[in-house]
Amino acid sequence: MTTPLLPTIMVAPNGARRGKADHPALPVTIPEIVACAADCFAVGADGIHAHVRDAEGQHVLDAGLYAELMAELARAVPGMAVQITTEAVGRYSPAEQRALVERLRPALVSVALREITVEPDSRLTRRFFHDCAAAGTAVQHILYSAHDVDNLAALVADGTVPGGPLQVLHVLGRYAAGQTSSPSDLAAPLARQRALGLQADWAVCAFGPDETNCLLAARREGGKVRIGFENNLYMADGSIAASNAARVSDLATRLADRQSGPR
Repeated sequence: MTTPLLPTIMVAPNGARRGKADHPALPVTIPEIVACAADCFAVGADGIHAHVRDAEGQHVLDAGLYAELMAELARAVPGMAVQITTEAVGRYSPAEQRALVERLRPALVSVALREITVEPDSRLTRRFFHDCAAAGTAVQHILYSAHDVDNLAALVADGTVPGGPLQVLHVLGRYAAGQTSSPSDLAAPLARQRALGLQADWAVCAFGPDETNCLLAARREGGKVRIGFENNLYMADGSIAASNAARVSDLATRLADRQSGPR
């Protein structure tokens, strides 16, 4: 079965950890996430990386809440791709992560390689990835380092992860001092990806105020981007962004200006 491609600009509006205390415009409830998605779609985001929260505002891998969110997004922004997350946040096991995907069978899902492979039975991990491929669920492998790239290549080589074009997200700055990134952080993981011959539909997300420059660098190298309050609250000029849509609009404008060239 053919799996969908990654969106070019995927907004990540909330993530697993931030809340209203971090920014009043960060969406937490399903109506807020849907409204945010529509605003971001209108200014250039063609996909959303979605986290759902429980009644206390805590990140949860809840299939019922995800099903509700996916249905509301399909109604409000039918042209927008939706990717759910399996992020563990130190709370969920590989079995619980797999169960969410197996119940929902979404078109797009993000899976941190270093989380899902904690499963001691490699046969279960292999079956999970192959079942996703058979169902047409595109798994985006979340990679935090060049070492993670090596591990993904090894899993492809031994058949745990099906061959063919992969989906990858290179996360820049997650474990840097102060959780900040710079465009140079992309060099090592991207070089490893290319040296290992991994055919990937790849994207980048970046933590901290230099998010914009990191994402522009990724686009120059042929990658796609994830942007939003999950990773960064700042505009390129160092000011606090008014909303996720403001971040998307700024990036989309910069990309369009770059493509059009000097006037």
